[in-house]
Amino acid sequence: MKKAQSDTLGFVPQKDIVYNKLLPYADRLDEESNDILSKIKGNLGRAVQLREIWPGVLFWTRKLSTYMRLYGRKFSKEDHVLFIKLLYELVTIPRLEISMMQGLARLLINLLKKRELLSREDLELPWRPLYELHDRILFSKTEHLGLNWFPNSVENVLKTLVKSCRPYFSESATQEMLDEWRPLFCPFDVTMQRAISYFELFLPTTLPPELHQKGFKLWFDELINLWVSVQNLPSWEVHLVNLFARLANDNIGYIDWDPYIPKIFTRILRSLNLPVGTSPMMVPRYVTNAYDISHVVLWISSLLGGPSKQAQAQLSGLFNSITSFFHPSNHGRWLMKLMKLLQRLPASVVRRLHRERYRKPTWLTPIPDSHKLTEDDITDFVESMMQPVLLAMFSKTGSLDAAQALQNLALMRPELVIPPVLEKTYPALETLTEPHQLTATLSCMIGVARSLVSGGQRFPEGPTHMLPLLMRALPGVDPNDFSKCMITFQFIATFVTLVPLVDCSSALHERTDLTEVEREMCSASAEFEDFVLQFMDRCFALIDSSTLEQTREETETEKMTHLESLVELGLSSTFSTILTQCSLDIFKVALEKVFNFATTNIFETRVAGRMVADMCRAASKCHPAESLKMFVPHCCNQINQIVVNEEVLNEEELDKELMWNLQLLSEVTRVDGDKILPYRSDLVQILQLTLHLKCKQGYTLACNLLHHILRSSVLIYPTEYCSVPGGFHQQISDYIPIKDWGRPGDLWNLDIRWHVPSVEETSFAFYLLDLILQPELQRLQRFAQGEQDMSRDDVLQSLTIVQHCLLGAGGLMPPLKGEPIPELVQSMVNLDETTLYTGTAYDESRENYRDAICSVMRQLLHYILEHSEDDTKSLFSIIKIISDLLHFKGSHKHEFDSRWKSFNLVKKSMENRLHGRKQHIRALLIDRVMLQHELRKLTVEGCQYRSIHQELMRDLLRLSTSTYSQVRSRAQNVLFTALGTYNFCCRDLIPHVLQFLNPENSSVTQQQFKGALYCLLGNHNGVCLANLHDWECIALTWPAIVRSGLSSAMSLEKPSIVRLFDDLADKIHRQYETIGIDFSIPGECCDVAKQLMVTGSPFPKEPVLSAEEAAEGLKRQDVKNFESVEKYKQLIGDLLDRLSNRNMPWKFEQISIGFLSLLLRDDHQLPPPAVLFFVKSLNHDSLYVRKVAISAVAGIMKQIKRPHKKVPVSPSELCGVKEPSGIVAGDRPDNQWLQYNSSNLPRTQQDWDRCVFVEKTHWGYYCWPRKLMMYAPLEEQPKQNLTREEMTEREQIIFDHFSDPVFINQFIEYLSLEDRKGKDKFSPRRFCLFKGLFRNFGDAFLPLLQPHMERLVADSHESKQRCVAEIISGLIRGCKHWSYTKVESLWVLLCPLLRTALSNITVETYADWGTCIATACESRDPRKLHWLFEMLMESPVNGEGGSFVDACRLYVLQGGLAQQEWRVPELLHRLLQYLEPKLTQVYKNVRERIGSVLTYIFMIDVNLPYTQPTTSPRISDFTERILLQLKPLTEGDEEIQNHVVEENEVGEQDERTQAIKLLKTVLKWLIASAGRSFSTPVPEQLRLLPLLFKIAPVENDDSYDELKRDAKTCLSLMSQGLLYSEQIPMVLSALQEIAGSSSWHARYTVLTYLQIMVFYNLFTFMSDQKAVNDVRTLVIKLLEDEQLEVREMAATTLSGFLQCNFLSMDAPMQAHFEALCKTCLPKKRKRELGSIVDTIPSADLVRRHAGVLGLSACILSSPYDVPTWMPQLLMDLSAHLNDTQPIEMTVKKTLSNFRRTHHDNWQQHKQQFTDDQLLVLTDLLVSPCYYA
Repeated sequence: MKKAQSDTLGFVPQKDIVYNKLLPYADRLDEESNDILSKIKGNLGRAVQLREIWPGVLFWTRKLSTYMRLYGRKFSKEDHVLFIKLLYELVTIPRLEISMMQGLARLLINLLKKRELLSREDLELPWRPLYELHDRILFSKTEHLGLNWFPNSVENVLKTLVKSCRPYFSESATQEMLDEWRPLFCPFDVTMQRAISYFELFLPTTLPPELHQKGFKLWFDELINLWVSVQNLPSWEVHLVNLFARLANDNIGYIDWDPYIPKIFTRILRSLNLPVGTSPMMVPRYVTNAYDISHVVLWISSLLGGPSKQAQAQLSGLFNSITSFFHPSNHGRWLMKLMKLLQRLPASVVRRLHRERYRKPTWLTPIPDSHKLTEDDITDFVESMMQPVLLAMFSKTGSLDAAQALQNLALMRPELVIPPVLEKTYPALETLTEPHQLTATLSCMIGVARSLVSGGQRFPEGPTHMLPLLMRALPGVDPNDFSKCMITFQFIATFVTLVPLVDCSSALHERTDLTEVEREMCSASAEFEDFVLQFMDRCFALIDSSTLEQTREETETEKMTHLESLVELGLSSTFSTILTQCSLDIFKVALEKVFNFATTNIFETRVAGRMVADMCRAASKCHPAESLKMFVPHCCNQINQIVVNEEVLNEEELDKELMWNLQLLSEVTRVDGDKILPYRSDLVQILQLTLHLKCKQGYTLACNLLHHILRSSVLIYPTEYCSVPGGFHQQISDYIPIKDWGRPGDLWNLDIRWHVPSVEETSFAFYLLDLILQPELQRLQRFAQGEQDMSRDDVLQSLTIVQHCLLGAGGLMPPLKGEPIPELVQSMVNLDETTLYTGTAYDESRENYRDAICSVMRQLLHYILEHSEDDTKSLFSIIKIISDLLHFKGSHKHEFDSRWKSFNLVKKSMENRLHGRKQHIRALLIDRVMLQHELRKLTVEGCQYRSIHQELMRDLLRLSTSTYSQVRSRAQNVLFTALGTYNFCCRDLIPHVLQFLNPENSSVTQQQFKGALYCLLGNHNGVCLANLHDWECIALTWPAIVRSGLSSAMSLEKPSIVRLFDDLADKIHRQYETIGIDFSIPGECCDVAKQLMVTGSPFPKEPVLSAEEAAEGLKRQDVKNFESVEKYKQLIGDLLDRLSNRNMPWKFEQISIGFLSLLLRDDHQLPPPAVLFFVKSLNHDSLYVRKVAISAVAGIMKQIKRPHKKVPVSPSELCGVKEPSGIVAGDRPDNQWLQYNSSNLPRTQQDWDRCVFVEKTHWGYYCWPRKLMMYAPLEEQPKQNLTREEMTEREQIIFDHFSDPVFINQFIEYLSLEDRKGKDKFSPRRFCLFKGLFRNFGDAFLPLLQPHMERLVADSHESKQRCVAEIISGLIRGCKHWSYTKVESLWVLLCPLLRTALSNITVETYADWGTCIATACESRDPRKLHWLFEMLMESPVNGEGGSFVDACRLYVLQGGLAQQEWRVPELLHRLLQYLEPKLTQVYKNVRERIGSVLTYIFMIDVNLPYTQPTTSPRISDFTERILLQLKPLTEGDEEIQNHVVEENEVGEQDERTQAIKLLKTVLKWLIASAGRSFSTPVPEQLRLLPLLFKIAPVENDDSYDELKRDAKTCLSLMSQGLLYSEQIPMVLSALQEIAGSSSWHARYTVLTYLQIMVFYNLFTFMSDQKAVNDVRTLVIKLLEDEQLEVREMAATTLSGFLQCNFLSMDAPMQAHFEALCKTCLPKKRKRELGSIVDTIPSADLVRRHAGVLGLSACILSSPYDVPTWMPQLLMDLSAHLNDTQPIEMTVKKTLSNFRRTHHDNWQQHKQQFTDDQLLVLTDLLVSPCYYA
């Protein structure tokens, strides 16, 4: 096959679409594709060399992507590589307009998609250009200032692009990337997230094994250690997991994951965020930063297999521990995640198996044999998943996830998967009361259908279930339950598609070579006929119950409801599947039956009639000859008899019988065209009788008949979809159909039977057109010319006939003719359309009816619009006809889309992902080939725009602006489709639309005005004329929109018009992307393009470029760039002109200013008039305008900023310390010089100049970059404090305004106004404005602003304080490059201001001041800001102004220090020293704030790999000091009460009270740090644990005081923490110690703590056998606690551990409990009256109760099934029913719980018990004691 093809093509195609070879005209396609490909190569090469990016390059790259849609990758390898290289060069052009970049990137992604086609030898791509592109767009420095507008989709496109290029990065890339991004590693900084996300995205993981040294081995240990040691789920951890998952998947067998597996599974389990224990207090970031399930699944499936089998053990553990969450009675936010895990995991394992066993080997590294999945691995995997999947079948989220999981599991192990599903399905089919069970089981059965029917060696008895299932499913066709009905149709259709319905029972006597199962199948197949007939009876019953009279009153609508149309669809497709798969004998019986049903009854034509007609159509489609012989003569006779008398023709309401027969006839003729020919004279006679009936419903049915006859004669389509080629009509003795059950179609021998129109059929179609269409057109033409009168109904009737002729014979009519419209765009490249052959050669000798219809319709349209514009029905019809004239070639786009969608759904539900290689059912494959044919018919991209299209579009525009809104809206939709079809037609149409908006055009009506606005707005998916990404179009539309505000038709009183303008402005703002003004193509692209023109086959016919053409291209490129800038300036000028018009309504002024703000760019400064306008607008009286102006001026400041020079410096030379050789992070000698040191601050001009300031906080923490870029000395920087003469024009404008005291007064006045009370926040935009002012102009404006600042600071109003905070933060950040003297004088001014501000701080403003200081300190060297820090550190908590001011000062200080991270250890030490004596503060708000500050102080003390111990404060030293002060509490035994009065008493309190106060603050700190730090200080926390256990209350009661609540929260958060394996013994010993304490509260809380801790660290615990034993001992010990509550909690804990399989129910444990149960109780002594009842239970009772509790825990640990040991335990337990309390109570509770949880599936559970046990049990569960 390949050989022959490469001869005709001249090359070996990379990978073409195979379905093309099965089309009926396949032999013509090679020639056609070669022709197109050579044009693409030639023209694309020319376009690039002529430097014509638009339209040339974009036009031909779009052609290339269409080519790939039609033919796949049908080009040679060298062409493939050249295309990729060319597009890579184009995409990475630095100045390329963003929308062009996206389009080219999508094509490049598509070219790189199948990576197996090109190996690393064929292609190498550089990584750096992609990184620069990515960095420029996703981390844009100017986007937040409004200088760049990117589309939302750009991020995904770029990420996918990098993913596609990743396999081809060079071998040295990994090391280069590490050098580039390692210096960004600083866990406290946002750059960490950036670095890790770059690693996740860029690091190549598919290098071959011999290059692993240059690949992942360079970074694996470093990153995995980082991951293992980070504990609190920072946002970047997710990226690490994604990277590891990808690494594992690409290198199965080359990495030893075993040491990490328990940690991996523990973290996966934590990431599911399942609720555990009693108090579900969650750290919020655990939810927001949870792992992405699809990557988790990939990782797990890559870890399976291999020699150690450890991953499977952990995976089984994972599913055991979470199985109970899948039970349908459990529900929560976490459920979606669990279901996703369940659905994706089997799919991922199947994918891996496919890769190991079935995929063709490619250049990618194969999996070594030692690590391939063995048969045992697969079995273990499937077994571990079965229980959760079976539970999930009935989940609240629906059964789809479970069905998909089962489908994939059944591919691997049908014998394990299908029987349990069948066990659930059979009972569900029998019950009537639980329809949900039925739908769930059936949808799961559909998933496993193929595995069941095909049997195979693993599950040979599968097929025998098929008939019983089908027969039992029949009652599901139930008119009263819609969803049941639909799933039953789907179920029957799925099974029948897989199985030929042929009676093979005769083979039992004729064949002797059958196996037992095959004999069983043969004898069962005798029932097929019965099944088909019963199914038909069910359908007839369904139809009878849904006739129109039965289901509705007359008043309601006559159309089908949505549900009915779905049932109709389900019914007809299922029935036609059944008939397709029938043998001829069964078919004949069915045909007879359906014929009798249809002809003995008369149906109404709306609901029931449609369903019956559909069934008849299905029959005639399967065997046309037999069916037509019965139906056509019958219907024709009936119709003729009725129409014999003349009156019928003019009746308004037609006879029911006539209608029904017409409908039946119109449906049965939708068959193979040549089968209709024998009946043509009868049919033509009927058409002539009925097309001109008076009754609309009647002639519409006749038109349908006409449409169907034409359609089936002229189209190409397959005529049968049987599951075996050739059908089942052979002799049983030679061929036995049961061998074909579930057999996939064979792509190479599909043997499709095509219907290709014959000469006879075509001439019949033309005969019909001449006979019927011609006279109608003549009548309409005479009417349009005013020569003949017609009533509206007649016109509509004629139009309906014309429309149906066009719909039927559209495939025969050649496209419209006309001259191409010249001069729409200038191009040096050929922009012709390509035509595709779709199987019909047009007959040029005949009249082209498309042209004829077109000219008549245009005349008629103009006539109607002139004379009777209110005839909307005719206008609707004409619009529909115009749409079909333009686009219809035999199929509609929306029909194609829905068929493509349903094809994909069916394919998905029945595909076999394990074997792959297109093993679909034959019917699906035929459908796919048909879709390929339709795709070719519908491909219309890049059609030439001809004069006829121009005329039709002007007509559509006229209709779009006509009087009636419905006409307008339909015409607009057709217009939008057309705009997207023809090249460059928008430019032709825009001026015509804009005429309606022109204020000088006084004749415009409001309807026209609105219509034109809608035309500009476009629909949600089409073109938006107002916002085409092109200067010429925008320069027309934007000013016109603004100017339309002066039009007489515009009225702001009409809400609809106001809304339209709002939508328009909104859409433009949403969709606008910065339009390029530099369209240059660099030389590298041209070199690749040159190669493209001279290599490979097919060879381009276009001539190679001459030097003159190249020079002309360069010249044109420069002209285009120059013109773009001119148009940009002109557009801004136009908008400013419009704004200067005094009469402009305010709305349009705002729209115009909005447009102007979109036009700021980072590569071209705004023209001075616009700068002037925006600066003036800062003091505009409208708030909206002021806001836009503030953003704009901030952007302008960025534009006119003078660049500062940077020079590389060497860090090691600066400090005289050599850099460490390995990786050493944290505080080292070589980065000490960066840190704040108060003894060495730059306090003089000389020190300041000598000091090297490093502004960014991350430099030097982890390692130094190769080149550290620093600012050059002051004298090399641009001059500061220019005089006005030295400034540019733009700078002068700003300078003049801001030097004007009046302007400044007004400006500050406006800034300090309130906007929305209580909602305002610190505004980053204003900050950017001030920062820019002070950066660009130095301190020029300070003298003017100073009095304002002093005034505002003294005023405690919220808005005034906010305004001054914005100015101050801008000042501090803007003075970055000022000289020392200026900076010093600045701080002299600022420090007093800040002191005043902080003493005046209020509830409303403290957040703003916090933001102000944090913003001011961001990315600044702390030594530069030493004035600020020293001032803030003066005495934050001094009690002046009350506790609130103290808390606020701390907040502000914290904001500043947090920005500095690790560079201010000295300040952190000073602060801690200052705060420690104040930790006993009484006020709650100060305590909370101190807690938060402590978190930041200790943030730097992290336990991460390669990190030096920090010089910042350490938690361990702090804890030591605290414990000393808490001694009074730890030693005493009495209850700790919170008896502290909330005020500072004068006298010194005792130590104990002080300790309690201290503890409260410490708790606040522990709570605050739980979610923020990177590693948890477990050893330190453990020392505080005993104290917390002592305080924490047991009950869930909110009335407790703060201390107790906090202790409880704290414990809850600590128990969820992630533990390292070496920390587990420490925690357990601490818990054991506490479990021995005298307070039962503490012992109780130990258990709740243990539950959560074990679950959240499950696999880490399980991998440590000693820890498991310790936990078990601890729980069993507490079962025998003297306090009842503790015992019960221990039982609950034990039951939970058993349930998640942490502990197992083994014989010794069972024996232990049974022994305890047998403890004898002392005899009850007769007590004397009045004696005190002894309250302490005896030790024996406790032990006996412990035994009972143990048994009860075992029983409750499996709530949803009955393990083998359970019946015996229940018997043991029941013996204690009459013991003393509390034993009796426990037994009762246990039994009632057992009954509750096992009630649902009691039928199954019963089978586990013997009869005697059942008797006892029934007695127990219903005995009076149960109610006692």
